[in-house]
Amino acid sequence: MMSDTDNKEATTLSRQHVAAYLQHLAAERRLSPNTLESYQRDLLFLLQATEECGKALADAVASDVRDAIVKLRKKSLSPASVARHISSWRGFYSYAIQRFGYLNNPCVGQKGPKVKRALPKTLSPDSCAQLLDGKKEQDIDSNVLLARDHAMFELLYSSGLRVSELTGMDFIDIDLKAGEARVTGKGSKTRVVPVGRQACKAIKTWLSWRQTLLGGNDTPALFLSSWGRRLSVRSVQMRLDHWVSQSGLGQSVHPHMLRHAFASHMLQSSGDLRAVQEMLGHANITTTQIYTHLDWQHLAKVYDSAHPRARRSKPVGDTENS
Repeated sequence: MMSDTDNKEATTLSRQHVAAYLQHLAAERRLSPNTLESYQRDLLFLLQATEECGKALADAVASDVRDAIVKLRKKSLSPASVARHISSWRGFYSYAIQRFGYLNNPCVGQKGPKVKRALPKTLSPDSCAQLLDGKKEQDIDSNVLLARDHAMFELLYSSGLRVSELTGMDFIDIDLKAGEARVTGKGSKTRVVPVGRQACKAIKTWLSWRQTLLGGNDTPALFLSSWGRRLSVRSVQMRLDHWVSQSGLGQSVHPHMLRHAFASHMLQSSGDLRAVQEMLGHANITTTQIYTHLDWQHLAKVYDSAHPRARRSKPVGDTENS
């Protein structure tokens, strides 16, 4: 057991190492502020757990990590949250071994709870058509906000954008003649995505109105608020809520559902997982593979309804009340 002085010095050093790791994630891996906050919370929990044991992070062993996991479980966190904590800790120790000379990674071999990955909520092609085609063309052409909203939602669905990517786009990022757009995604990575005919048409209509909102501002943003400033993510969510309420869909829709719809509909039509991965900007193809499960659900329903021998009888021995 360390003395109080040694314990304070070790605690200070541990916190400095965590701060350096967070700075590394921000500067070199360019993680978003929300993701960085999650890492910080996860590592703070481990810091407190090791400090209660009178240890520095560099001196923690596998049993200390297991004890910290037990404490996590007692907080009634979801399996996904516990798994994320362990992943954050493991990443920190991998960095600390290289950067600070830590001797071991006590998280190696530590298994978190099994996380059942929920399938993303999406929309059918018919629902997307109902949402996007629900307004009269003459109304859209004569109303600046309707023209802007229609262009935004067409682009989200046409190109599978994250809503933050949509609001981060500048006027020069869209090329209607080529039918493509330059997008800056997670980690400040840039990709070029196709823009469909309907989205190009909607954006062209919006651009004819854009100058009226721009006023004296010189913002480069593609989509503007009624005050002529870059539109926020929250504003897009609220406008979509308003649009949906008037569409008669009968279900709630958030912007990310249009991205999910893009991915699942592209896979259903093409089956090209790699191409969809590139268009979505996924670093790992396993992230894209979640949409293959959505596609399988669609195929299974078609099979059940169409195949003459799809509905099997109950196994021999089954009774009506079993």
